Amino acid sequence: MSTLRMTSDLRRQLILSAAKRCFARNGFAGTTTKSVAAAAAISEGLLFKHFPSKAALYAEILAEECEADPDLAHLLGQAPSTATLVELVRGMVGHFMRLRDAPDHEETQRMRLMVTSHLDDGEFARLLYDKVGKLIGPTFAASIESAIGAGDASRIAGEPLNLFWFAHHTVLMAALASLPATPCLVYGDAAHTDLQLCQFILRGIGLNEAAIAAHLGHKPSPWQGPSVTAESA
Repeated sequence: MSTLRMTSDLRRQLILSAAKRCFARNGFAGTTTKSVAAAAAISEGLLFKHFPSKAALYAEILAEECEADPDLAHLLGQAPSTATLVELVRGMVGHFMRLRDAPDHEETQRMRLMVTSHLDDGEFARLLYDKVGKLIGPTFAASIESAIGAGDASRIAGEPLNLFWFAHHTVLMAALASLPATPCLVYGDAAHTDLQLCQFILRGIGLNEAAIAAHLGHKPSPWQGPSVTAESA
């Protein structure tokens, strides 16, 4: 049984490696499950046993990239605290709001795919939200509890993870407004916008002014991606 499981895991990684090459060469729209299966030297039916769709393949690749990011891994490895919570928000804001200026347009294409998914069948968005929520959600929720315990935040009734998604959606929409070559909306100075957006989100998830002033400051977060448009997104 152990040998069979190892073989299955290895096959899965070979499929993902082939998919990465195909997506890098042809983009999401230009890649098919048939082409990925051919690149992995397997049948399309065997591919579907591991990944039910092209969207599932792509979401898994993005989740692996996110998990492999050393700065994010370091941040998620920190003890839940007000400081960790602030760095998570700062990192999310910094990443999304810098997409337009990034030399590699792959991230912006992923964000467009995420938005398109919402207007289509939603499969890709659902998959990526699930993976991002499982990766970052526990640290975010635990840090909220820690901040409340430390007197740095007030408890907001309802599902704690919703606060993470409200923060994520706020930043995503702000980034979308700035994404076209001619922005839909100009917020002004980038550094001031980032700070204002962080303050807005931190207040919205319950942090008090003293905690925001003590932990936010003006320094950039070490984590600036990759996207969980989801996304990163």
